[in-house]
Amino acid sequence: MRERTPRVLIVGGGHTGMFAALRLQRRLHRGEASITLADLDSYMTYQPFLPEAAAGNIEPRHVVVFLRRVLPACTILSGRVLDVELSSRSAGFQPYEGPPRRLRYDHLVFVPGSVSRTLPIPGLAEWGIGFKTLEEAIHLRNHVLAQLDLAASTTDVHVRRRALTFVFVGGGFAGVEALAELEDMAADACRYFRTIERRDMRWILVEATGEILPEVGPEMGRWTAQQLRGRGIDVRTSTLLKSAVDRHIVLSDGDEFDAGTLVWTAGVKPNPLAASGDLPLDEHGRVKVDAYLLVEGTHFAFAAGDSAAVPDLVHPGLTTPPNAQHAVRQAARLADNLIATLRGEERRPYVHRSAGSVAGLGRYRGVANVYGHRIRGLPAWMLHRAYHLSKVPTFEKKSRIMADWIMGFFFRREIVSLGAMQDPRQEFEYAARTTPIRERMLARG
Repeated sequence: MRERTPRVLIVGGGHTGMFAALRLQRRLHRGEASITLADLDSYMTYQPFLPEAAAGNIEPRHVVVFLRRVLPACTILSGRVLDVELSSRSAGFQPYEGPPRRLRYDHLVFVPGSVSRTLPIPGLAEWGIGFKTLEEAIHLRNHVLAQLDLAASTTDVHVRRRALTFVFVGGGFAGVEALAELEDMAADACRYFRTIERRDMRWILVEATGEILPEVGPEMGRWTAQQLRGRGIDVRTSTLLKSAVDRHIVLSDGDEFDAGTLVWTAGVKPNPLAASGDLPLDEHGRVKVDAYLLVEGTHFAFAAGDSAAVPDLVHPGLTTPPNAQHAVRQAARLADNLIATLRGEERRPYVHRSAGSVAGLGRYRGVANVYGHRIRGLPAWMLHRAYHLSKVPTFEKKSRIMADWIMGFFFRREIVSLGAMQDPRQEFEYAARTTPIRERMLARG
């Protein structure tokens, strides 16, 4: 009797999930295993390029990869995974429409990623926006440009001041890069607004700790803060956001003001899906795994990425940080260990010494700390682009991003707010509510 093909279920289509699926697809023999990937989105977003997409340097569609296109040997399910159980080797799945069902598996790859780590700050949930998804990046770009339109069109001094005030909370990569790129874009846009100059805008970075960009080291973090302040950006360290009710910002240093934009980038937390079943979790809500990326107490389930507590063998006693560098490398090791498990071969531990960190600070400006070498300015900006371009999957996406950059050298970026994208039915609903003049005349006659 022919043995049933082992079923592999991958929960999550982000960095780790997609790269693990790509490696499994490439290295498994035909019929050796069936692979199913389930995620809410049918595409993977290359998050390090979100700031450039928000600033208009890269076409947003070029920083996402359609999973069905790059994973033809896998079954892609679009919907929400409700829970994951080790005991029954199954996961609950809810498609966008229709009844939920259970997905059965023999081997599990749990890589759902992370979500924004928010705090119970009054007004934050009502007015804040994160910066983890492409949708948030596009919305933020449209919103910033719409605020410039508002400021140039109103005669109310208070409304204008509020519209031109932009607050970013969180001094890590996401917050610093998003603020720097969007401020650079807004400064470019000012040439088209006769009544707005760069100095009229107020950009504020709020960081709870004593430094920004800790990933590149204290010295480069201080240098970055100096560069941002030199551009007129108000960098406040050791400061907390206390309230944002009705767009009124209250900071722990006693300052209060109104702001039309509040961006929250103060860290991430494991995906809540990790706590939905019987996965073993640590005190931070991450899945416990060993050095081979096996879920604690199992021989068939693997986990990696932001939702897993992966031991850092280079720094004993610590776990690897949640960044793209580790996500991609853990994906490769996880896939190889899963293949070794299927074939009864020896698994290998995950070991990686960080190469360093790079960050973009707007066009032609960057900061980097690579293998202990501190780089700043134009060379760091070029290194930032070169490194992340090399990690973007598929030659097509690399080519499209490179084409965007080349066009950017010859032409000014597009400064258009497509705010209607946030509510595309608004115009149609207005037309439907408005009775045509001819119909009103006929009704009277």
